[in-house]
Amino acid sequence: MKNPVRAILLISCLIAFGSTLAAAAEPLRFVFISTCRDEAFFGPVKKGMEDAAKAMGVECEFTGTEGVDLKAQAAMVRQAVADGYDGIALNTIDPEAFDNVVQEAIDRGVPVVAFNVDDHRTPNARLSAVVQRFDHAGETLGRRAAAFVPKGSHVLMTLHDEGISALDERLASAQAVLKKQNVTWTVVVTGAEAEKASQVITRALRDNPKIKHVLCTGQADTEGAGLAVERHFAGKGYAVAGFDLSPNILRLIKAGHIRFTIDQQPYVQGFYPVVQLTLYKRLGIMPANMDAGAGIIDQSNVENVLDLSKKGYR
Repeated sequence: MKNPVRAILLISCLIAFGSTLAAAAEPLRFVFISTCRDEAFFGPVKKGMEDAAKAMGVECEFTGTEGVDLKAQAAMVRQAVADGYDGIALNTIDPEAFDNVVQEAIDRGVPVVAFNVDDHRTPNARLSAVVQRFDHAGETLGRRAAAFVPKGSHVLMTLHDEGISALDERLASAQAVLKKQNVTWTVVVTGAEAEKASQVITRALRDNPKIKHVLCTGQADTEGAGLAVERHFAGKGYAVAGFDLSPNILRLIKAGHIRFTIDQQPYVQGFYPVVQLTLYKRLGIMPANMDAGAGIIDQSNVENVLDLSKKGYR
């Protein structure tokens, strides 16, 4: 949200409103079910969830799979329904894998909203999605990168995991823009930990010394690329751009090792699903889709974000 005063006023109103609702209502329990549950990216998501739970007077948990495991994640949805949760926020990382299980939950009276990644390619019974528009975000990456990636050059592009539709959409949309500049690419999968990603990217750059630009699609690979440049290629004409925030990504932007990152405001992705599920369960107010945004963080505005990132909001 661009206006911090407006955001604070809105949250204050929600706290007062949520407290009023909670005083006269049965307690509600919600659960967030994600892939890669321990990835650093989800820190602000969890904080948003916790703050909203306190504001609305409900209980929330965050769980999920260690890596990408569609069957296990779907099984967690079924288990949450069996365990009596009143609502589910689901990271729908695949366009088809969760269609049946979401419908089953809805049929049993358990509302499901999507967060972080939405299933919009095929019919899905989820009530809403609080996510970034990944195709537009990928186009933004491609357009911004085209300003410093020479026409006809070869770049390194990265995914931190395979099988996550959001990353695939960002990648494909960025490639569509770069293709118009006759740019070609090599794609590598780095893993979901920044240190491992740094090692993978360092090897890829050493294997092809002609590559001077790294374009990333997620937090771990963006941070890893920045670390690789800082440690091994600083001052040699390399440039990195990517997605998401962490204290280290912001530090690397400030130091000039990452040109820019695209922020999808994960705090929002944790906060608003709780609000939507609470209003739906207590008042019958239907959840609505919400674009989490695609803001650019670079050296011109990184100082404004650093403190909030350290506090877990960004």
